[in-house]
Amino acid sequence: MKMTHTLYMAMALLMMPLAMTAQTWEQVKGNNLYLYGEGRGSSIDEADKQALGDLISKIAVSVKKETKNNDRQQVKGVQLIEESQFESSVSTYANATLTNTERVIIQNEPDAHVGRWIKRSEIDKIFEQRIFKIKDMVSMGLKAETKGKVDDALRQLYWAFILLKSLQHPNAVTFKYNDTEHLLITWIPQKMNEIFDNIEARMTKREGNNIELFISYKGKPVNSIDYTYFDGKGWSSIYSARDGLGVLELAPGSIGNKYQLKYEFEYRGQARIDQEVEAVMNVVKSTPMRNAYANIATDKASNAPSATIAAQTFTDTDEKCAPAQVSNAASYQTIADKMTTAIRSGKHETIRTLFTTDGWDIYTKMIKYGNAKIMGVPKWTFNKSGDYVMGRGMKMAFSFKSGLRKSFVEDIVISFDSSMKICNVAFGLGNTAADDILNKGEWNEKTRLALMNFLENYKTAYGLKRLDYISSLFDDNAVIIVGKELNTMVMTKNNEMGVATIKNNKIIQKNRYTKNQYLKNLAHCFNSNEYINIRFSDNDLRKLQGGGELYAIQIAQDYYSSSYGDKGYLFLMVDINDPDKPVIKVRTWQPDKDPNFGLYGPGDF
Repeated sequence: MKMTHTLYMAMALLMMPLAMTAQTWEQVKGNNLYLYGEGRGSSIDEADKQALGDLISKIAVSVKKETKNNDRQQVKGVQLIEESQFESSVSTYANATLTNTERVIIQNEPDAHVGRWIKRSEIDKIFEQRIFKIKDMVSMGLKAETKGKVDDALRQLYWAFILLKSLQHPNAVTFKYNDTEHLLITWIPQKMNEIFDNIEARMTKREGNNIELFISYKGKPVNSIDYTYFDGKGWSSIYSARDGLGVLELAPGSIGNKYQLKYEFEYRGQARIDQEVEAVMNVVKSTPMRNAYANIATDKASNAPSATIAAQTFTDTDEKCAPAQVSNAASYQTIADKMTTAIRSGKHETIRTLFTTDGWDIYTKMIKYGNAKIMGVPKWTFNKSGDYVMGRGMKMAFSFKSGLRKSFVEDIVISFDSSMKICNVAFGLGNTAADDILNKGEWNEKTRLALMNFLENYKTAYGLKRLDYISSLFDDNAVIIVGKELNTMVMTKNNEMGVATIKNNKIIQKNRYTKNQYLKNLAHCFNSNEYINIRFSDNDLRKLQGGGELYAIQIAQDYYSSSYGDKGYLFLMVDINDPDKPVIKVRTWQPDKDPNFGLYGPGDF
């Protein structure tokens, strides 16, 4: 497989030296076309940081002077950030998008003296990338909302709103939605409140201190939503509801009959996965959303549909596209019930004979994946998938001691072989993502189920650190590219000036790894983290021409671990000509959509 000429050219350009026009430091300081900063220290690095800080401060002052008062004032009840906060927010561009500065080493170590400067005409450009990102976040939030992924929708919209408030002219940014241009600074809060107003939560069952909730969005079981609740003493940690099923876990002896819920929308604990958002959140005050609160009456159960019924799989799949159910479902139900009992009691050895050797190994890894707990009452469905039977309908919560996000809710999928033994256990995609694939009626059922199983096994393998299985997925000659945001400095020497100058350019560096290199890095990542969790917030699948059963998959991915988090875009080109042995031909990851070419896709390879 060959890369296209376009990709080769892009990579070649990235490796070319970047020329610049030499400037003496005195010329820079005396020219009103530039803003500059100076720094001193015992090392070049220390002096450079001071120089960059000085430059950022002057940029903030300059931007403030050039910004009209009505650009920062309250707009239709939406409070923008105060002037002091705005100056601080400009500093968030230093690592995120301030890339077109130049540097001069005026004096070398040990008494280092460094200068930084930027053309005044370049200042507006530092805001352009953030505007592009804001609009992309809004688009993703709206797309998530249409699928009932309320957590993703609220997070993307609020983070876009936070970034919007850090712009020089936030009142000028518009977004086209339903053929109408909307002013984002007022429209985003309105849209978020509209989402809150369409959420409804009701109790369906109470057993002691455990309360089962049914949460709907626009009258349908919510695909996913996060929330906390106040039990009279304090706010809980973040809980997640999936496919309509949520729970409250009250303290022993709790006698209240009404509890307050708050639907999560800020996601401050997750902001580290996006450095720009985290930096702005640290200097911008939160924006309260009063509609995010709701009260839950727990004195009697409502007549809402059972949350366990709401959690059934394939709820929105077209009847003609739904996979065939097995005729002897009761036999599989008996096995699944035994597994449920063992998980609740902790007596796992009692069901070892229900598994194959590989199946037991995966099951034990999953049970050790954090503090595992079944949510609600599983409602199983059993469907044929080639030579296997897939059981779906259980949800489990996994909690951890550390990390950006300490609790995850996952759908559990079990696979039975021809002897009715459990041969695999996986984290499911959830109803909406599964339906996205199953509703592609132009593809045969075998293909659709193979793609769904592949994605479920892929995310599970990373979570359970199954390095051998991941190795088996990748072709020996797979193209593996990881895009990293780097500040690359190219140094030139000017003999006349007697100083070194460096131009600082933010690029997306295309790091191509061999399969062995990638697996070695992955092994180090597995060994250094308590847990890893991958969450797909969106997916787009296409069949490629001329490759048999060759498919392109583009996914917006959130990655969490106990020590690190990020978000970005994953592209996979996978061969499923043998559904039992899928092969990844291409894997790329990039942190953001590129303003020029967007996302990696099949046309790049």
